[in-house]
Amino acid sequence: MRTGAGRRVAVVGAGFSGLAAAYELARLGHRPIVIEAEAEVGGLAAGFPVGDSRIERFYHHWFTSDRDALALLAELSLADRVVHSSTRTGMYFANRLYRLTKPLDLLRFTPLSLGDRFRLGQLILKARRVGDWRDIDDMSAAEWLRRLGGERVYRIVWEPLLRGKFGRHSESVSASWIWSKLRLRGGSRGRGGEERLAYFRGGFAALAEAVAGHVVDNGGELRLGSAVSAMAVENGRLRAVIAAGESISVDAVVLTPAPPLIAPLLAPHVPAQEADRLAAIEYLANICIVLELDRSLSELYWMNVNDPSFPFVGVIEHTHLDQADPARRRHIVYLSRYLPASDPAYGWSDDRLAEFALPHLQRMFPAFSQEWIRAIHVWRARYAQPIVVRGYSRMIPDHRTSVPGVYIASMAQVYPEDRGTNYAIRDGRKVARAVDEWLRQGAGSPRREAAG
Repeated sequence: MRTGAGRRVAVVGAGFSGLAAAYELARLGHRPIVIEAEAEVGGLAAGFPVGDSRIERFYHHWFTSDRDALALLAELSLADRVVHSSTRTGMYFANRLYRLTKPLDLLRFTPLSLGDRFRLGQLILKARRVGDWRDIDDMSAAEWLRRLGGERVYRIVWEPLLRGKFGRHSESVSASWIWSKLRLRGGSRGRGGEERLAYFRGGFAALAEAVAGHVVDNGGELRLGSAVSAMAVENGRLRAVIAAGESISVDAVVLTPAPPLIAPLLAPHVPAQEADRLAAIEYLANICIVLELDRSLSELYWMNVNDPSFPFVGVIEHTHLDQADPARRRHIVYLSRYLPASDPAYGWSDDRLAEFALPHLQRMFPAFSQEWIRAIHVWRARYAQPIVVRGYSRMIPDHRTSVPGVYIASMAQVYPEDRGTNYAIRDGRKVARAVDEWLRQGAGSPRREAAG
């Protein structure tokens, strides 16, 4: 339902936060201008070709509880392209791969004693009974998990996962973050206890392109390969954004990049404390090696790696999620590694990263041979994961900045939930509605200023 006054709103970034914001702004009758530094839309979900199909550079899926994403698909008449799958999960520990798909599999997890297996099951049930995540936000995940499950359960199951993802920050990660993970996965189960996940047929990049096309068809603009370098603010009022040397007059802005990238844009126009708060949010980078294989590694979709000597925290065999795509005759495997951008490995060449990774994969799957490989792709993301330390809720920036008409919708703000297209869509649309409300009230308009 169009209720706006057709105002021009710049949306910086064409990931799902930005695309959802632009979609909602266009739906409300405004003219969004999506400005993206990269040559394509999608952000971390941007795609690349695999045979006759395309796939995400970084693995993506939905849980059955991801209602905001599914609602958007319904509005776009794309719900029939959602593929639901029962997926299998496992854990690599002490040179062995254990299946942990259903609750019964926990009883077969012999690295833990029978008593500790019971404690692990109880831990998951107790975690889901936490009513308010704020009650544990000032507690570290390490402390909370030890309290619920004991020291050995923590050392075998949780510590390797936290350390593999957050490195030296693992002991300070917030309990609220891991609670959200446990609650989300627990709520996406089938009748037999198996995990149920969803995927968009054709890839998430195809969905991003569909949303972008809808925005353009409804009066919006899309400018790719154009980085926003500054904002023009006069007498406390936003006038324009500067992109690729061009001044683009706008009435409001939605900023969707990581807060450390937003800070320099806002710094000339806001109190130093506000810009410093954005810059203080730390991020880990990610390296994702994508293998095209001529056969499967295992029956498992998601394999957590609980071996500190293994350089990747997860091995994800995407083909088990997207079995409905008949055009894809190759098996797709993601190897995911989180690390500081200052880590020398982040700057290694693609060939060196692959040469480093493959012997570890062969250790995990002894039958694996490099002859199985048909292609290797390496992708890097500088701002992949906010470091969500205890008390992180007090670090989250407000969606509304102190510059009237300038709003933020970033992955750093979805806490205690983790990153994901569902939350990007949710918050992108929410911020767009806030912008619409501000514009409809006449804030910042010439008429309002004259009356003032």
